[in-house]
Amino acid sequence: MITWFVLVPLEMLMQLLLSSWFLTPASLPLALPPPFGGGRAGIVLNALDQYGPTRGRDYGREALTLESLGYTSEELDLREYFRAPQELHRRLAGLDLVWVLGGNAFVLARAMNQARFGKALAVQAPRPEFVYGGYSAGACVAGPDLQGIELIDDPAVLPEGYCETAVPQCLGLVADRIVPHWRSEHPDAEGAERAAKYLNERGLQYRCLRDGETMYVDRSLQR
Repeated sequence: MITWFVLVPLEMLMQLLLSSWFLTPASLPLALPPPFGGGRAGIVLNALDQYGPTRGRDYGREALTLESLGYTSEELDLREYFRAPQELHRRLAGLDLVWVLGGNAFVLARAMNQARFGKALAVQAPRPEFVYGGYSAGACVAGPDLQGIELIDDPAVLPEGYCETAVPQCLGLVADRIVPHWRSEHPDAEGAERAAKYLNERGLQYRCLRDGETMYVDRSLQR
């Protein structure tokens, strides 16, 4: 297991925990500084909106993992804010961690755009205890865009209730485009290899993550 500790611009205040695959104690950095661990977590499942029947299973798995880290969990469904995005920042104010699951990165990025998630997230940035985390698609959307990820996920998927004009919009929390499942025993590993080649050939900034690897961004390193 390899963990990267990354410095980011000072204006990028919140702590980030980005992973290729499920979060496990083994995939966490050996010594996560406080305030990570404890508090209330919102689990975002919107990357799975085209796979409705699996949501309960995936929520339960992640809630158990977060419970082992001291968090109490609740679902944060971005679809509830498609028509009232101004309410989302109030919801995030009651959370200490937003944990975003994998699935289709384009579906997730559309949901974040339609709910104005990026704007609501920025309001929480000054809180030292606040963490944005995610794996696979949840890590991909932390980058500047989803170039290359169309070689892994279908960008045309549009679940029921989504607006056709809501483009997939990333959060820009890190400069790298995250390519998950790279050279891993995962069904998307072949697509990840193609995505890495695509980005490399075009000279675009990216970082590959193998399953079991995490990328931790700590603003406290810059204080």
